[in-house]
Amino acid sequence: MLYRPDRMARPSNWALPIRPGDVWSDDVDDEDYNLMVRAPYAPSHERLRRADPLYDLVILTDWNWPYAVPGRGSAIFMHRWRRPGYPTEGCIGLRPDHLAWIAPRIRYQTRLIVV
Repeated sequence: MLYRPDRMARPSNWALPIRPGDVWSDDVDDEDYNLMVRAPYAPSHERLRRADPLYDLVILTDWNWPYAVPGRGSAIFMHRWRRPGYPTEGCIGLRPDHLAWIAPRIRYQTRLIVV
């Protein structure tokens, strides 16, 4: 789980802060594919520290992570939605209050089933 410490309290004692310069590698040819890395970072990546609140709290699913297999698809995040019915770019968007309710309840080997 990742969170913005400048915008919220730590949701769990094992959650990792999203710091300035944290990015997520989405380059299948890079050795750090599907991992959080630091900018500057030349391969293709996604900024984790966004101006909007979408990534203030991110729950990482185990889809092709932490041991990524190239060609199997990028990691799937659970994060705040923009609004009801608005699509994500391959992630799972949740109501902010639902995401905040789930986050502190997650433990090692918790299974979240998305239907």
